[in-house]
Amino acid sequence: MSDGSLGRTGEEQSQLDSDPIDELELIGEEGEVPTEIRERLVLALDIDDLVAARRLAFDLEPFFGTIKIGLELFCAAGPDAVGSFRTAGFEVFCDLKLHDIPTTVHNAAQVVGSLGVRWLTVHTQGGSDILRAAVEGAALGAERADFPPPGILGVTVLTSSKTSDPSEVAALVELAAESGCAGIVCASPDLEVTENWAGQLVRVVPGTRLPEQELHDQARVSTPREAIAAGADLLVIGRAVTAADEPILAAAELVGHLLG
Repeated sequence: MSDGSLGRTGEEQSQLDSDPIDELELIGEEGEVPTEIRERLVLALDIDDLVAARRLAFDLEPFFGTIKIGLELFCAAGPDAVGSFRTAGFEVFCDLKLHDIPTTVHNAAQVVGSLGVRWLTVHTQGGSDILRAAVEGAALGAERADFPPPGILGVTVLTSSKTSDPSEVAALVELAAESGCAGIVCASPDLEVTENWAGQLVRVVPGTRLPEQELHDQARVSTPREAIAAGADLLVIGRAVTAADEPILAAAELVGHLLG
């Protein structure tokens, strides 16, 4: 991202310029987050206001290379939300967790693929036909719009579930791999079960928390550092940063935690 304004409106840039917090002091002596850290961090914008989401994303841009648009923001702003962040230089993770009959999933994935997203989630519990439909539909939509095909991520057992059956998780991960998914979404405690697919699938982990942070509705969690050590490729970070009194400070604390 060579443009420092990153597609900000004049109002948004003015707000950042007047912010009394010096981001560069927060993220290290050289003034930037290490690339290997930033590329692993996905910012979950689970809010229903696109303007507020953009402001938050631009505030936290030094820390996060990918923006996650979930059901809340997508329902509020639709495809415009995707285009807003993609044209600003972010990679976009569209977390819609598609789960319907194969034809509907194929057609929905085709629409999302045409928007230029990097990742799209689908429930593995829908079965192989649904996963394959998503893979094929997203690739077709992307091809017609001249974008690279998105990676389909198979959602296994939600982090809000208090327990998970290791054999069930393994079966869902195998199903995702056999159906052409690029990766999976799983809770950090489930990473050990997914180790056999480490070289084949990108493993995405939401719901991590720093020690002493509020868990909200997350049931099976670990710290971000523990998740990376266990094999997570991407960490989805939401309320641990976005709900903080000072999101920039919270993001800097997260990076400091990961750097040890």
